[in-house]
Amino acid sequence: MYATQAVTHLVPLAQELDKNKVTPGVLGFIVFAVMAIGVWLLMKSMNRHMGKVDFEEAPAPAKASAAPGASSAPHGEQGAP
Repeated sequence: MYATQAVTHLVPLAQELDKNKVTPGVLGFIVFAVMAIGVWLLMKSMNRHMGKVDFEEAPAPAKASAAPGASSAPHGEQGAP
């Protein structure tokens, strides 16, 4: 069977399609699949990089002993005279 004969068998099928209906088709699926695979690879890479992060919170600095008569309130918030 020649290619032209195969195409002539598909012509009636193509005429049954609604010409006003727009579909993404195979190209739309391929583009979506490539984008989905790209997002999956980026998430996998991000998880690998986040796993390498060794975060330890620094301990709060120890407060120096307060001088006698010094208030523990921040500047500007001391009691009224």
